[in-house]
Amino acid sequence: MTTDATAPADTTSAPMPGTPVTGPVRAAALALGDDALFLSHRLGEWAGHAPVLEEEVALANIALDLLGQARVLLSMAGDEDELAYLREERAFRNVQLAEQPNGDFAHTIVRQLFFSLHQQLLFTELAAGDGPFAPLAAKAVKETAYHLDHAEQWTLRLGDGTEESTLRTRAALDALWKFTGELFEPVPGLEEVDWTALEDRWLTALGDVLDRAGLALPEGPRTGAWAAGAGRQGLHTEPFGRMLAEMQHLHRSHPGASW
Repeated sequence: MTTDATAPADTTSAPMPGTPVTGPVRAAALALGDDALFLSHRLGEWAGHAPVLEEEVALANIALDLLGQARVLLSMAGDEDELAYLREERAFRNVQLAEQPNGDFAHTIVRQLFFSLHQQLLFTELAAGDGPFAPLAAKAVKETAYHLDHAEQWTLRLGDGTEESTLRTRAALDALWKFTGELFEPVPGLEEVDWTALEDRWLTALGDVLDRAGLALPEGPRTGAWAAGAGRQGLHTEPFGRMLAEMQHLHRSHPGASW
């Protein structure tokens, strides 16, 4: 099993200099950047609360990787600090999956499995092209490979573990399944992506992991009554507002401060 808590974050994910992009490319940078920003924040909430010390370090490393990706992407769209700390709730374009609360450890792992598999497939496709996101994707795909392996190995351990771990993992799959459809809503600025084929590969790979874990794909719908693409439109779930207020509190309380 590969759960190396000491795996180094990829320090090559630094903000990109130059003139910010505009139009659909900027919209895509915001969407992908917001995904990484908020999932990073959620994983950071495990600091001091993870079930074992090794996992506290591992989750922190993944959070730092995602934060590095967010910084690159938001810097493509404008000033990264302003975009992270001064936008209002409806201006964020992350998928709703990325903002869901941690829940128990199984819940966090299932959320990570869904997202990391999606991100790995998307970045692999972007890295193979010559679009504006290819350089980022070529670096980030190495990080997401580690993120995905970590999530897969824990899914196998929890799904094929004790009766309690199996029940909790199944509950997490059922609870988060409705947020997965939005991962494959076409994003303006990423026209080179075949979203239908991406979704098919995601479902196949996910089904293989769950089968090896003694689990199955949930049978419920993969979008809520109003959730299809809602996060990308600035519509977020109830926990998002509380998380955003916590994240932005210090910056808004001391505008312009530096240290």
